Amino acid sequence: MSQPMGDQLAAARDAFLTHEWANALDLFKQADGGEGLTPEDLESMAEAAWWAARPDEAIEVLQRAYAGYLGVGKHARAGYVALSLAREYGVKFATSVATGWFNRAKRLLEAEPESAELGYLYGRQSVQALNAERFDEAIEAARRAVDVGVRVGDRNLQAIGAVYQGAALVEKGDVAEGLSLIDDAALAAVSGELGLFATGTVYCNTIATCCGIADFARARDWADAADQWSTTHPEQPLIPGDCRIHQAEVLALRGAWAEAEESARRGAEELRAFNRLYHVGEALYQIGVIRLHMGDLAGAHDLFAQASELGRDPQPGLSMLLLSERKVAAAMASISRALDEETASRLSRARLLPAFVEISLANRNLHAAQIAADELESIAITYDAPSLHAATDSARGALLLAAGEVTGAVPALRRAVSRWQEVQAPYEAARARGALAQAIGLKGDVDSARLELQAARSTFERLGAIPDARRIDMLWEEIDGRTDATAPTVRTFMFTDIVKSTNLVEAIGDEAWVDLLRWHDQTLRALFAEYHGDELDHAGDGFFVVFDGPEGALSCSVAIQQGLAEHRRSHGFAPQVRIGVHAASATRSGGAYRGKGVHEAARIAAVAQGGEIVASRTSLEGLTQQFPASLPQAVTLKGISEPVEVVTIDWRSMGE
Repeated sequence: MSQPMGDQLAAARDAFLTHEWANALDLFKQADGGEGLTPEDLESMAEAAWWAARPDEAIEVLQRAYAGYLGVGKHARAGYVALSLAREYGVKFATSVATGWFNRAKRLLEAEPESAELGYLYGRQSVQALNAERFDEAIEAARRAVDVGVRVGDRNLQAIGAVYQGAALVEKGDVAEGLSLIDDAALAAVSGELGLFATGTVYCNTIATCCGIADFARARDWADAADQWSTTHPEQPLIPGDCRIHQAEVLALRGAWAEAEESARRGAEELRAFNRLYHVGEALYQIGVIRLHMGDLAGAHDLFAQASELGRDPQPGLSMLLLSERKVAAAMASISRALDEETASRLSRARLLPAFVEISLANRNLHAAQIAADELESIAITYDAPSLHAATDSARGALLLAAGEVTGAVPALRRAVSRWQEVQAPYEAARARGALAQAIGLKGDVDSARLELQAARSTFERLGAIPDARRIDMLWEEIDGRTDATAPTVRTFMFTDIVKSTNLVEAIGDEAWVDLLRWHDQTLRALFAEYHGDELDHAGDGFFVVFDGPEGALSCSVAIQQGLAEHRRSHGFAPQVRIGVHAASATRSGGAYRGKGVHEAARIAAVAQGGEIVASRTSLEGLTQQFPASLPQAVTLKGISEPVEVVTIDWRSMGE
């Protein structure tokens, strides 16, 4: 038996007040009809629809609420609803419709000078001016919003106006004053003084501003606070989506690329339901940059294209992708276009200038690189953010190195390494180390250069930045070319690959294969690091890793197979991987090993079947740790004239 309409409406209002959004929406719908819903009820119904991730339904009901308010002469409230409609149509990229609703709101609210709703018009005008990089206008509009909030006692409006004013002040260069306003507003949000929508608005703008000036420590603090707030408000999914995307940027800087990609993907999924498509584009762009660093150029290109479709200009990532593809002229044209279009916001230019310097140097245009480095330094001085100073030192050091001014390059690059380490940015620090190694190598300090190269390569391997690791190898070979050849040394080599990977791709599809390969790579790399393996190459679904001795290589191999087996037991599937291990003498040149022993190790891996570890018999001689194995078997390896005795490790009988 259904409830009487009056009871349904009362229940809907109660559910709305307790933030039971889906339930409230359903109850409002049941009560809707005849003369049952007031304009206030319709506005609540629209808000419930919005929080329930049904923005299109919210728009439909907001339009009814607008008409209802006009019908009863509540013009100020009608103007506020018109602002909400302008916002919602704006995020859908329905620009003409959004403009129409904004103009209606403006006419209505300017005729209500004593209303609280007028302050929200000023807030919207501040956002529009800030987006158009009219910073003085944005500051003044936000100040008016705060004044209205103070006059009418609206704490939400005061905080929103303060965070908009702070963001505009920061963009203008008044960083201390702007951050002071932003911190105060964010504190009100984290203390529970604001409503849900105001809290989300303040958090989003606070963290975005911190990231914009590359103050990632401050961004991390507020992102953590927002995340903690969100755990106590599961009824509000928008804040986690926004925060996850900002958190992804911080995680990526800190080198936690897998976690960053997962955070960005989850944030994008949550925000797509709210039509926050630009934010989805930002998430896709961030993932694209990670894929670019890892050498997945096709994946990066696809993600940058998707971000562009959603309104996020994929710069400077797209230009750096073109540079990675050795399309130097195209990269130069791309980054130059981006800088030419970004004329007002110095912070936006600061995000482009490091790429412009790097691409200009690749294009052998030292004059253009000099101008860009000078501008970047000026911006760093104005905003005084540690990451901007680090980027400036990196750019200045690279420029001096390209100009042959090695003596000046070394201290600049040492500062860059130190500053990137201070902000916990391992990838950027490793790139600066590579340039530093090149500079001190040119000064004749080859041993110190090798230490820097070794540290840089270790970081790139841990991160999975294979293209950068290969560039380090090239630098190492260049330095070795100026010195005596490295003497042969005994190392243990491991080769791994997924068995029947082509069949697996056909069975699960390209998208699932990419996800599976990402998990496989992350899982194996964690074990390589745990057992002190040095990743030398990663091609397709296989790895080439070197260890100091057989025990580390064999222990790592056992851990891989046992880990994959456990994943099959607990999750139902893991790819079949074969592993070959061989201890042999080889010569190191740069970051690479060469010699017959390396070829033997690769061929031994080819003998193995899925789920097997095959090792040369000699690799097990003299070990303190025992590895149960089959009887030796002589096999003929392709391209090797003499048979090699191999054994199969019984990893299943070993304790985990």
